[in-house]
Amino acid sequence: MIEVRSVSKTYGKKSNVFVALDDVSFEIPDGASIAILGKSGSGKSTLMHAMSGLDRPEKGQIVVDGEDILKLKRKAVDHFRATEMSFIFQSFFVQANETCYDNVSLPLEIARVPKRERKEKVLRALKAVELDDKIKSKARNLSGGQKQRLAIARAIVNQPKILFADEPTGNLDSTTGETIENLLFAYNKKFGTTLIIVTHDDDLAEKCDIQIRIKDGKIESTTKSKPSQKATKDGAHKVPLGHHRRIQ
Repeated sequence: MIEVRSVSKTYGKKSNVFVALDDVSFEIPDGASIAILGKSGSGKSTLMHAMSGLDRPEKGQIVVDGEDILKLKRKAVDHFRATEMSFIFQSFFVQANETCYDNVSLPLEIARVPKRERKEKVLRALKAVELDDKIKSKARNLSGGQKQRLAIARAIVNQPKILFADEPTGNLDSTTGETIENLLFAYNKKFGTTLIIVTHDDDLAEKCDIQIRIKDGKIESTTKSKPSQKATKDGAHKVPLGHHRRIQ
C-alpha cells in the first residue's frame, strides 16, 4: 500500500512562489495499475518525484508499507529506491555507448547485487523483452522501440515492488507503443508489481485500474476502470511477458 497524505510542494520564493502540489492525498493498493493524468505543468511529474523520494515536499507524508519514506535519511531513501522501485522514462535514458547487457546490469550494481547473481538476472530481463539476441549490441545501434524495451528490461531486472513509467510511449509510434503497453501491464499482472504511469494519454490511462487526474497541483478526480475497460486491459494480458510482437 502506498499512501500519499496531504502532500504540498512549492518552488520559488515570495512573489515568485509556484505551487506544484497542493494538499494532495490518495491511496494505491499493492499490485494496482495507476494512471496519473494531467497537462504539462499540472504537477503530475512533481507528484511522481515526491512519491519516489526523488524530491521532498514541504508538507505531507509518503507512506509505503507503513513507513514514511520522507522521514528516512537520504542514504536510506536512496537504498529503498534502488531496491524497491524502478523508473521508465519517455526519453529512454539508456547509456548509448554501453552494451545492452551493461545497461541492464547497472541497477544491480547500484543495488550491490553480487556479481555472480547479476548475469542470470540480466539475461532473464533481456529475454522478457525479446532483446536476448542484442546482449553485446551497443544501445546506440538500437531502434526507438528497442531502446524503450531495453529501458524496461533495466527497470524490471531487480523485480521492483513499484514501477514508475513517465510517458513511456510518448516518443513511439502507435504499434510500438501498444507493444510497450502490453509489456508493462503483463509485468504488472505476472509479478504483482504496483505500476504507476504518468501520462496525458486518456486511452492509456483507461487501461489502468485507477485514474488520478491532477490539475494545478490538486487532485481533480479519482476514478476506477469500468468492467468493460478492465476486460480490454485483461485481454492485453493474454500476451505472455516476453512473447509480444517483435518491434525492430
